[in-house]
Amino acid sequence: MNNSIEILMYEVSQLFLVPVLLAIAVLFAYAFYALGGFAMQAWHRRRGREQGFELLAAHRRNPALSIVELEAVAVRRLEFARIATRVAPMLGLVATMIPMGPALKALADGELADVSRNLMVAFSSVILALIAAAITYWLVNVRRRWYAQDLAAIEDEAGRNGEAVHLDPTLASPSEAVQ
Repeated sequence: MNNSIEILMYEVSQLFLVPVLLAIAVLFAYAFYALGGFAMQAWHRRRGREQGFELLAAHRRNPALSIVELEAVAVRRLEFARIATRVAPMLGLVATMIPMGPALKALADGELADVSRNLMVAFSSVILALIAAAITYWLVNVRRRWYAQDLAAIEDEAGRNGEAVHLDPTLASPSEAVQ
């Protein structure tokens, strides 16, 4: 009975290879898509254009938006990239481990070509997943600082106008807002 459970677990785990590889490919493509959007936003910010300052632009379009609502916009904007940052390495590990079973089996059977093919899938998938995670991690952190700066500017402007606002400390620390 123990042997049948082990075989079943092995066979079920093999079913996940293609979906995991597809998910890594999607995250890898998304990382470069997000990098392009980030580059455009950085270009707009550097030139002082409104498109680069999403939260300030949203506040100017609708001054009734509270700081909490603007923070929700920032969190929503960062959400998928934050998820990609955390999920990509996990999927990379899964995509590394799944082909290891067939690779070890092929090694025991003396089929070195199959060992090589399985190891190629294992290592290339983890590399792509880690690249996607690194790109999205960097983007999330820089954008978090930008949004903190935007919120601090909105808070300062509201303070000068006598409005009571509060910047949520969970979005950015005071030192991030100053940078």
